[in-house]
Amino acid sequence: MTKILAVNAGSSTLKWKLFSMPDETVIASGLVDRLNLPGSIFTVKRPDAEKYEVKKDNIDYHLAAAMVLTHLKDAGIVKHLHEITGVGHRIVAGGEVFTDSAVITDESLRQIHELAEFAPLHNPIEEEYIKIFQQLLPDVPQVAVFDTALYANMPKINALYPIPYEYYKQYGARKYGAHGTSHRYVSARAAELLGKPLSDLKLITLHLGSGSSVTAFDHGHVIDTSMGFTPLAGVMMATRSGDIDPSLVSFLAEKMGVKMSEMIDILNHKSGLLGISQLSPDQRDLEKVQDSNPQAKLALDMFANRVVRYIGSYIAELNGLDALVFTAGSGENGIDMRQKIVDQLSYFGIQIDHDRNQVRGKERVISPDDAPVTVMVVPTNEELMIVRDVQRLTQGA
Repeated sequence: MTKILAVNAGSSTLKWKLFSMPDETVIASGLVDRLNLPGSIFTVKRPDAEKYEVKKDNIDYHLAAAMVLTHLKDAGIVKHLHEITGVGHRIVAGGEVFTDSAVITDESLRQIHELAEFAPLHNPIEEEYIKIFQQLLPDVPQVAVFDTALYANMPKINALYPIPYEYYKQYGARKYGAHGTSHRYVSARAAELLGKPLSDLKLITLHLGSGSSVTAFDHGHVIDTSMGFTPLAGVMMATRSGDIDPSLVSFLAEKMGVKMSEMIDILNHKSGLLGISQLSPDQRDLEKVQDSNPQAKLALDMFANRVVRYIGSYIAELNGLDALVFTAGSGENGIDMRQKIVDQLSYFGIQIDHDRNQVRGKERVISPDDAPVTVMVVPTNEELMIVRDVQRLTQGA
């Protein structure tokens, strides 16, 4: 038995899970929230113990990582830190450089640094945590698991934008996608549940949460995905607009007298469900009031409409469909939203069994037995994909 740590670092949070391998059991998990702010919160959950929580002002990145490792040892979760045989880091942008997860070397760390312009809010922080864990666990291999790796070899017919080709060659202007680790896990798990190789299936996976994306798999290969050069593109999301006419952006910027950077911030943080409803970015809040609040209902209907558009276009690209797979916060728990989406797909033979659809956060086929397209709920597990990649690349599968 070995222990592998999965790290998912953000600007204000550090999420982690410690797995026992190869049995893939979660030993402990935790969150450090409100980093670099007053009232930082450090929490740890274990299957056999009460939740541990401590508050401390202004926990920074280095202290957060140190607190994780110190608690693991002090609480007896590990006897010695050398029991941790690998650390896997979620990295957002791998560009076309990384088509798979990679063991961290000086060269790969330099490349992650250079790719920061494609994810300026994420890659620099994730790079910093790699360096911190290298200092704290100097003899432990570190592995980078890239959100974009799944899409690096996506067919150019879908990866490229219809703009001058030299922009792709000179500046890397193309669709990079996101949520790749989630889509990779869910597609593989769906195939396993269907009892068929992924290479025999045509799948559409729906990662529907605060950020949402749709990905099409043709016999094991990704052929298209909804997010684009950045995660702003694609379907409407909690606070992101999704696809929008770029001329509208410059029009509004001129009318409002704001910089383009401010417009991008509005499209990322003040649009989507929040922008239309003027109430909340959370579908659950909107569902509670949709019968009395027309804007809340409009926001939910628009979200479902944008998802349906992508599903329909991907069915056409795939020339058929074996399974439609829901995952992430809304996909796993949004009973009404799943029904709303699938009700608009009956032409394709896609349907939901009402009773089977009464499920939250559990693996289940929710279509009728005789349906030509299987509809499934498969909870995502990005951390498990991360530790599997660490195991595969550093210790053998």
